[in-house]
Amino acid sequence: MSRITSVFQKVGHKALIPYITVGYPDTKTTLKAISLLEANGADIIELGIPFSDPLADGATIQESSYQALRKGVNTDTCLEIVRQARKKTTVPLVFMSYYNPVLRYGLEKFCIACAEAGVDGLIVPDLPPEEGTDLKSFTLRYGLDLIYLLAPTSTPERIKMVAEQSSGYIYLVSVAGVTGARTSLPPDLHSFIARVRRETKKPLCVGFGISTPEQAGEIGKLADGVIIGSRLIQLMKEDQTLSSLAKFIKTSRTTLI
Repeated sequence: MSRITSVFQKVGHKALIPYITVGYPDTKTTLKAISLLEANGADIIELGIPFSDPLADGATIQESSYQALRKGVNTDTCLEIVRQARKKTTVPLVFMSYYNPVLRYGLEKFCIACAEAGVDGLIVPDLPPEEGTDLKSFTLRYGLDLIYLLAPTSTPERIKMVAEQSSGYIYLVSVAGVTGARTSLPPDLHSFIARVRRETKKPLCVGFGISTPEQAGEIGKLADGVIIGSRLIQLMKEDQTLSSLAKFIKTSRTTLI
C-alpha cells in the first residue's frame, strides 16, 4: 500500500491536500512551508514544478512559476527540495508537472529520481491517459502513483478510462477552466462527483477554485479530499512569515473533521 493510499484508509477522514509552487518565493520558504503544512493538518502536499507555459494554471500560480523560474528553479532543484524535506517530513509528496519537463528529463530517469528523492506520486495535467502508457509503466515499476484529472465536461468514456488508469486518487477539476480562487462553488459540482462515483471506488479529490475553509468543508461533505492551491500562493505573497498560511490550513482541517 502506498503512502497516498494509506491516507484514504482512515474511516470518515477527509484528505486535506495543499498545493505550493516549488521555489516560490524561494526554496528556503518552500521547505518551511512543507513543514508548516504538515504540522497544521495537511494529509498530502502537492508540489508544483515551475514551467514556462502552465496551461491549466490561473494568474496566481502562473506568476509563482514565473518567479521561481527567474531564480533558476528547475526539475533538479525540485528533487533536491524533496530530498531535504524527507529528512523530517512523512506526509505523501506529489509532484505536479507538465509533460514537457518530464519528457525532457527522460521518463524512466525522472521516475527513478522521484522514487529515490521520496516523491509518492505524479500529476501531469496535460497528459491524457490515452498517451500515458509509457509513463504509467515507469510509475508502476518505481512505486509511484500516477494521478489523472477529470473535468465536469469529461465524457462517460473518459471517466471510465481515468477511473481505470488513475492511482492514489482521482483529481476532480471543479470547473472547466484554469486554477484560481473563486467566491463560490459551482452548482453542478454535486452531480459531477456523483457521475464519477458511479464508475469507481477510488478516492475523489476536488480542486480548482477553493478559496475558503468553509468551501473546503462543503467539498468534504461530497468528496474524499479537497485540494487548495491558488489561495495558498496568495497568502504566501501577502504574509511571508507564513502565519496566515498556517492559520488557513489549520482552520480548513477543522472544517473537514
